[in-house]
Amino acid sequence: MISIGDMPHDEQISLTLAVMSILDGWGLSSAQQISVLNLPQGTPLRAMRKYRDNTPLPDAPGVMERLEHIVGIADALRTSYPHNPAMGNLWLQQSNRHFQGQIPLAIIVEEGLDGLVKVRMHLDCSYDWHTDSGS
Repeated sequence: MISIGDMPHDEQISLTLAVMSILDGWGLSSAQQISVLNLPQGTPLRAMRKYRDNTPLPDAPGVMERLEHIVGIADALRTSYPHNPAMGNLWLQQSNRHFQGQIPLAIIVEEGLDGLVKVRMHLDCSYDWHTDSGS
C-alpha cells in the first residue's frame, strides 16, 4: 500500500480534497471525520478546516487504508446511482436490512475500519470477491 507521503504533493492535496468532500457530503461532523479517518489522538476539530485548504492529510498509520475504503465506497455509490448522486448519500443514512436494520453511516462511524470494510464489501462486489479470494 502506498503511503500519502510517497505521493507527489499535488496528488496528496487532490486526494485530501476529494476525501473531505466525500465526508462532508455524507454529513459527518468534524469529530466523526477525525474518527473515521483515524487521525492522531487529540486532533483538534478546527484542524479539519486546513484539510480543505491545501494541506494534505497526515501520513499516519491507518489513514491511507481508510482513505482507500472511503473512495471505494463513494465510487460504488456513484456506480449504483449514476443518475442521482444524492441517492448514495441517502442510502448511507437509511436503515438497511443487510445490516440488520442498522444505518450504514452509523456502522462506519461506530466501527471505524471494520465498518468501512463492511459497507464497502456490501456495495462493491468486486472488492468483496477480491477479499474472499484472498482468504
